[in-house]
Amino acid sequence: EFGIVVPKGIHNMNRLVAEAEAADLPAAARMPLDLLVGQFTDTKSRIDAITADLRRAAQEDETARRLQGMPGIGPITASVLAATLPDVSGFRSARDLSAWLGLTPKPHSSGGKERLGAISKMGNRYIRRLLYLGAMGVISTRKRTDPGEDWLGSMLAKKPLKVVAIALASRMARQIWAMLRTGEAWSAA
Repeated sequence: EFGIVVPKGIHNMNRLVAEAEAADLPAAARMPLDLLVGQFTDTKSRIDAITADLRRAAQEDETARRLQGMPGIGPITASVLAATLPDVSGFRSARDLSAWLGLTPKPHSSGGKERLGAISKMGNRYIRRLLYLGAMGVISTRKRTDPGEDWLGSMLAKKPLKVVAIALASRMARQIWAMLRTGEAWSAA
């Protein structure tokens, strides 16, 4: 109505304020804008404070600090894993943890034919989502730099992106099991 056009998104908030000041808005239009900008900056500062507390807590916890050494695992994922995963000695193998998180394919067998379907989606949805997002981060970094000739590079060449992300998330879950079981830090080998 006042001719101010700014793209959507929080990244354009400063641009909106600058354009509004330059447009010399009436007080009736300026007041709600100032209110929204104030709410945004207050919410952003609260989120920043919570994020700083979370990072600090993740650095103080020995398990979370070790888990952050793995690519794709940040302070939030490490804190969630350290707080919510049960004792990994209760799982017979690394695949059992991956299955507990719902990252393994669901088998469909009939007439002697065995087929593996989509992932089972059992277990903790939030942890599964965090591992998937971490895997997508690793994949996007790899695609930008050098795809490589290792397991991940060959999977990216053959399979759809989301299938590779689930496979990598499952692999990350198995590596997490090994790290928590042995008490060692992550190593690329």
